[in-house]
Amino acid sequence: MKVASDKQSGTTVASRIAGEDIRRGDYVTGLNEVVELPSFLWDCSSISIAPEEPIRFRYMPHDAGKPLKVLRVCLPFVYAKDRLGNVVTIDTRRRQLVLLDRSCAKQVWKELGTKKRRKKRK
Repeated sequence: MKVASDKQSGTTVASRIAGEDIRRGDYVTGLNEVVELPSFLWDCSSISIAPEEPIRFRYMPHDAGKPLKVLRVCLPFVYAKDRLGNVVTIDTRRRQLVLLDRSCAKQVWKELGTKKRRKKRK
């Protein structure tokens, strides 16, 4: 059985990136984030946890997939801007970043900008 695939599909894959490999001008996005809560707020367990011990869990942030353009890197912090020009500070100890394919990220970046401009015109 032969399978034919469309070479022009445009599918790319984001790759996990370590903080020291991030460069100015890269497009990144958050993949997941670690949240810490005091154990006394955690009522979901039948086991006893010391009050001073934090509960850690991972979650996917609501803006996962939104491209951010890296301005500067001063580990463990990455300073990036979103399409609206807002500067975002990312702590790489809490948020895992992925490197987006440059051409894909640029196209999405441009599309996000045209939608914002259309709304302003109305």
